[in-house]
Amino acid sequence: MSLARETKNMPFECEQRPEWIFGYGSLMWRPGFPFVEQQTATLQGYHRAFCIQSHHYRGTPEYPGLVLGLDRGGSCTGTAFRVTDQDWDNVVAYLNERELIGYAYEPRVLPIILDERSVPAYTFVADSDHEHYAGNQGLEKSAEIIMGASGIMGRNCDYLINTIHELETRGYQDQGHHELLDRVRYLTGLSNQPDGI
Repeated sequence: MSLARETKNMPFECEQRPEWIFGYGSLMWRPGFPFVEQQTATLQGYHRAFCIQSHHYRGTPEYPGLVLGLDRGGSCTGTAFRVTDQDWDNVVAYLNERELIGYAYEPRVLPIILDERSVPAYTFVADSDHEHYAGNQGLEKSAEIIMGASGIMGRNCDYLINTIHELETRGYQDQGHHELLDRVRYLTGLSNQPDGI
């Protein structure tokens, strides 16, 4: 039975319910749920990308921002959180409410690599059929969107800066995101300012 099946109604399409949650963005530094262990993990077949429109937190319906999603292709290094069986249902309910309201995500159980072993983990991937899926906008257009968008949680460019800072704090390097930040800084005329935007 495939771990990557559709998970609309029953997200656990493996023989045993997983113990792990895989985070690739803000979940890594702000999980918001109880866990008993965390480890660096790698997910194959998906990469971290600014491919989801934000109409609320980092943009508006009139001027959507861009936030992270797991898009197809490549690989992604993130953080896996082990959750007890007792907490699992409440954690998944919390995550579904947090991630699925108005965003182009869908829950999946996918294999991640932990300590050279493969284990199933619950995560959220980009839903390319969703109206808020932006896909790959290219460097120039993505930078223009992020530079101009703002929502109730603040400017889209701050989301980009904070994301890169948090990823680097955990030792995760992503050249594409650095190039995006450099382009945003260039467009705002602040590329030479040491404190950033």
